[in-house]
Amino acid sequence: MKNVSRMVKRSLMIAGLLLVTMNNSGCTLIDGFIGVQYAYGLFLEVTPMIPVSAYWSQKVEDRYWEEERYGKVPILDPVEGEHAPLFCIDPPSDDEVMRALPEEAAGGFAFLAEVTRNNVRITTELIVDKLDDECRFFPLAGPARMHKCHYKCTVYYNKIKRSAWPIPFTHKDETVEVVYIDHDHLIRCAGPDTN
Repeated sequence: MKNVSRMVKRSLMIAGLLLVTMNNSGCTLIDGFIGVQYAYGLFLEVTPMIPVSAYWSQKVEDRYWEEERYGKVPILDPVEGEHAPLFCIDPPSDDEVMRALPEEAAGGFAFLAEVTRNNVRITTELIVDKLDDECRFFPLAGPARMHKCHYKCTVYYNKIKRSAWPIPFTHKDETVEVVYIDHDHLIRCAGPDTN
């Protein structure tokens, strides 16, 4: 209990000294920063700048990238001909497979716990290539048939765990992970013959 009260007293004393010296030193660090941001906000008629960590900025960019590239279901035009070939022609890209893996290699603390993936090899095999027999009505798409394309992606890599403090070590592990990716898309049903 004595140590806690001693630490609280010491912390309050340091905070008080900092407050007194900052106000009397002529330094306009805090007041000057706030004043400049307020002036910019009045001039540009926007809110003042808010600093954003690079981590959160990257998270937002990744979310938009994934939604734009992989989050939408395409609606294709009808395929002409009675025996027209319908098969999956768009296997998942390496970027899509790596983004589908669990994010255990992302983040960590520099020099404390770092996880990296090295020597990555990806194999992709088609599991399901199936076209629905009948047309159905899909909201916002109209009458269409679902073309199901399911892929099994196997990722081989060396997972390396490093730490530099308190005890430096490096651990290398050969890892295999399997990711299943669906590339389902809609194919519009051809309308009645107008001829």
